[in-house]
Amino acid sequence: MTSQKSSGNGALLIIGILFFVFGFVTWVNSVLIAFFKSAFHLNNFQSLLVASAFFISYFVMSIPSSWVLAKSGFKNGMSFGLFAMSIGTLLFIPAANSENYALFLLGLFIIGSGLALLQTASNPYVTILGPRESAATRISFMGICNKIAGILSQFIFGSLLLSNEIGDKVDLGIVIKPYAIMTLVLVALAIWIRFSALPDIDSDEEDSEQEIATKKTSVFQFPNLVLGLIAFFLYVGVEVMAGDTIINYGTSQGFAMDEAKNFTSFTLYGMLAGYIAGILFIPKLISQQTALNISAILGIVFSLGTVFAPNPTLSVGSLAFLGLANALMWPALWPLAIEGLGKFTKIGSALIVMMIAGGAILPLAYGHIADLIGDTKMAYSIMLPCYVFIYYYAVKGHKKKSW
Repeated sequence: MTSQKSSGNGALLIIGILFFVFGFVTWVNSVLIAFFKSAFHLNNFQSLLVASAFFISYFVMSIPSSWVLAKSGFKNGMSFGLFAMSIGTLLFIPAANSENYALFLLGLFIIGSGLALLQTASNPYVTILGPRESAATRISFMGICNKIAGILSQFIFGSLLLSNEIGDKVDLGIVIKPYAIMTLVLVALAIWIRFSALPDIDSDEEDSEQEIATKKTSVFQFPNLVLGLIAFFLYVGVEVMAGDTIINYGTSQGFAMDEAKNFTSFTLYGMLAGYIAGILFIPKLISQQTALNISAILGIVFSLGTVFAPNPTLSVGSLAFLGLANALMWPALWPLAIEGLGKFTKIGSALIVMMIAGGAILPLAYGHIADLIGDTKMAYSIMLPCYVFIYYYAVKGHKKKSW
């Protein structure tokens, strides 16, 4: 029994390291957006293609990832995902040498594709490696690993790439060394995972537990899922928007780059606080659904604060506090969206992962609006209807069982 528990803890440690990798690679995008905007003299829309190239890969790769995992198994799939990510990071070297923005974007798409495979493979472990009743706690701890890595990425890459001295000519070569190191780390992790004692999991056994009887013939006949897909799309969009645009927004509001480069870390601190609150209070004091209601309301309040705050400090602070509002949305939305799907649970879950594409579309829409109206502050009005819809889904939408 002790040996089995020790083995389970070892497997969770491996998964925790992978979630750390997810966070580090994902949240460094906010620094890259600001860096490339200066280096290539981009407008808001063009600079946010960084987020678009990265997150659209989830839409493209979600279903293919499930095919790969069915053939290779989950452990090998995670190794493949890490190798794919290393190819993307390696592309940053020729992209920097040739000063080619499109090649950087291709590298980001490949990194995101590998990450989509990695996440599709690793997320089930969090549920399976331990009692089901404590799965939510394990998910929250993985979220903490993810956000700590994100904060670390801000300090490391913010210090390397962003400073007050950014001017007309930026040396793209400064990305070569850190991305070469990231490539080596990813390859080493891929090899380690491949030969680790991490147990493979039987997804068919998991699926058999979902074979709940249903008379419906299509996954789209479940209103709670369809409306949930919209909620997921909007939630990921506003989460990425809050984290990835805040550095450029801070500089547009008069903050020096040396100060603004730390703003994404404030968003991540808010998310950390939300995860810790989830561990402490759910379900002991409040239900998951109540947490989602509160999160949506906070999203509305902080969005209003971002747009209508009377000074830049309050506006940027409200944008950063959206991290707190967004923290518990993913784990709260998921069970509401897949409830009652029965045999459609697996395809429903794949569709939800595809909705991470919201992080590719909504920040890009924000950038277009900001360029069109010439106001980076008012452009954040796009967030308000997103949080209003999420609140509707939390209160009423998830309860719909038929059209």
